[in-house]
Amino acid sequence: MKAFEANFDGLVGPTHNYSGLSFGNVASQSNGAHASNPKLAALQGLQKMKALHDMGMVQGVLAPQERPDLFTLRRLGFTGSDADVLAQAAKEAPRILAACCSASSMWTANAATVSPSADTSDGKVHFTPANLTNKFHRSIEHETTGRILQATFADQNYFAHHPALPGVEHFGDEGAANHTRFCHGYGEQGVEFFVFGRSAFGSRYPEPKNCPEPKICLEPKKYPARHTLEASQAVARLHGLSDRHVVYAQQHPDVIDAGVFHNDVIAVGNRDTLFCHEQAFLNQAAVKQQLTEAMGGHFNIIEVPANHVSVEDAVQSYLFNSQLLSLPNGRTLLVIPEECKSNERVWSYLSELVNGSSPIDELKVFDLKQSMSNGGGPACLRLRVAMNEAELAAFNPATRMSDKLFTTLNDWVERHYRDRIVDADLADPQLLIESRTALDELTQILQLGSVYPFQRV
Repeated sequence: MKAFEANFDGLVGPTHNYSGLSFGNVASQSNGAHASNPKLAALQGLQKMKALHDMGMVQGVLAPQERPDLFTLRRLGFTGSDADVLAQAAKEAPRILAACCSASSMWTANAATVSPSADTSDGKVHFTPANLTNKFHRSIEHETTGRILQATFADQNYFAHHPALPGVEHFGDEGAANHTRFCHGYGEQGVEFFVFGRSAFGSRYPEPKNCPEPKICLEPKKYPARHTLEASQAVARLHGLSDRHVVYAQQHPDVIDAGVFHNDVIAVGNRDTLFCHEQAFLNQAAVKQQLTEAMGGHFNIIEVPANHVSVEDAVQSYLFNSQLLSLPNGRTLLVIPEECKSNERVWSYLSELVNGSSPIDELKVFDLKQSMSNGGGPACLRLRVAMNEAELAAFNPATRMSDKLFTTLNDWVERHYRDRIVDADLADPQLLIESRTALDELTQILQLGSVYPFQRV
């Protein structure tokens, strides 16, 4: 049976704004308090989805979440009408209000970890929403994320859904931003690669034979290590993965301190190819050895040297926050943001790469400035789901990108989204009304049912 890798991109929400909420994310912090353009952000994301659909890729859409999040604000003690809650929060706790207005669910690489049926013990596709405990504005997403995923992948004959891990720092889970699946064919048994920032309980993990470097466990000094080894191990158990087909690696603490808050800012993989910076992982030689052994010795590693592209260049350009795609014609495409083209060293390296003998055949550049300014590139915007033909036929067809859906969603955005938002707008009760009206209509377009916990008073 044929199998495919589908990309499900997050649709940017109506409250997309720059509040600088993500400590450790350089772009997010440096653009805090700038005016955002939600309409342009959503249209830029849709343009990328449509372009990949036109290339023959399976492309899906994941809905945004309700923001402002009145449910959470009320849990935190703000009372009265919806307008009263917003006004009180704006006056007494503007940073909490900003967090409850974040459209960060657009970055669906953080939505969940997904294991395809070829890897799991019960032969189903498994989903575990990420608890995202390290950032308050993201930790309030996982319940709605789970409902959206269940509405998108509803058939229990093919799809299994788990609740998020316990919401404590010991099991901090950042989803697929720290997870990559390697395989020789999407329908074949693969190798699931979990990357963590620290170990909460001093847990150990398998090392390759004749490990050339000693295993040590260090932590960053400046920015938090958001993802724990214990979270990765728990997800692997929940998904019924074989120990022989799982590899764990620690992200290098120095690159976390340089602004590499997730592994997908320093490495990307697809099928039998890993594209990474030479400083991506702690004990990198051992990591490469273990991946190669797990893949049966047939594995491509493109390791970018620091003297060609520095970690700073990688963070500024989001070179590795790219999509590495296998096109229907057999060629391998790297989807990158415009920032890669404007960085002379990065663009020079990429030009040499595709003109040489590497597994990467071509580049596709997208303008994703609105997302990039908040710290999310092409890879942040998508969740990968490998499915066979039967599973592909079983997921919600209303969420699959098509010419008709593209036109419908563009029209929806044009009618419901603002073209400018600053912090002061977040307390505007009309923004809440606009957002709820838009999402009510979107649930019908995408045939999601009741996935939003609207709290009307």
